[in-house]
Amino acid sequence: MNIIVLIKQVPETSNVKMDPETGTMIREGLDTIINPLDLYAIEAAIRLKEQHGGKVTALSMGPPAAMKALREAMAMGCDDAALVSDRKFGGADTWATSYTLSQAIKEMGDFDLILAGERATDGDTGQVGPGVGAWMNLPVVSYVAHIKEVTKDSITCERLMEEGYQVVKVPFPAVITTVKEIAEPRLPTLRGNKRARQTEIPVYSTENMTLDVGSLGLKGSPTKVVKIETPKVMRSGTLVRANSEEALEAAVDQLVEWLKERELV
Repeated sequence: MNIIVLIKQVPETSNVKMDPETGTMIREGLDTIINPLDLYAIEAAIRLKEQHGGKVTALSMGPPAAMKALREAMAMGCDDAALVSDRKFGGADTWATSYTLSQAIKEMGDFDLILAGERATDGDTGQVGPGVGAWMNLPVVSYVAHIKEVTKDSITCERLMEEGYQVVKVPFPAVITTVKEIAEPRLPTLRGNKRARQTEIPVYSTENMTLDVGSLGLKGSPTKVVKIETPKVMRSGTLVRANSEEALEAAVDQLVEWLKERELV
């Protein structure tokens, strides 16, 4: 079974910054990690390989610094990795990102399954995994909590629903997005780190991919961030200090009067 797992390098949540001009995230100079929800997809992919054979390839789209995330995925147990990187891909929304990734996957050759985390912590849309499936005309099963059965031709999963689970069977090749319940991610190993450092990771760009230039990056993104504002928390009120018994009684009377004015009592 040949599995491709989509991962993303994201800023640590406390370090997210936005460019007010373009409405895109500023990624340069930030501490980054593998998107935490992608770790569950990586673990699920590795377990499928251990149970059914084959290989797992981690795939990411981002700047050259995203190599760090790919090597970490390899240290966890992925066999190979590939990076989709080009300045022309910068500023892509989920539509342009899923298009570019789908074209890279076509260049990579045959596969049985594409796995992805349910969403990324920086964008929080949950659209890229299903978007890749749509561009490639593949069946998509989202929010998968359990993989029940794998045969030569199909995979049966349990989707997490609001009121339980839905059992879905789809033929290969297919796309699956996972939730935390699917597996507990393992830690990178020393041997895995050594192999990851020594592996040459290929890069897919406009120079070695067949692409519609009009569908790339910021210019190829149909969704735009029109305006960015930081919400201001405005609190107005009266501070009453009750430092004595008389002041406490006055404060209670004042509170009761305030509630009556607003017809709350």
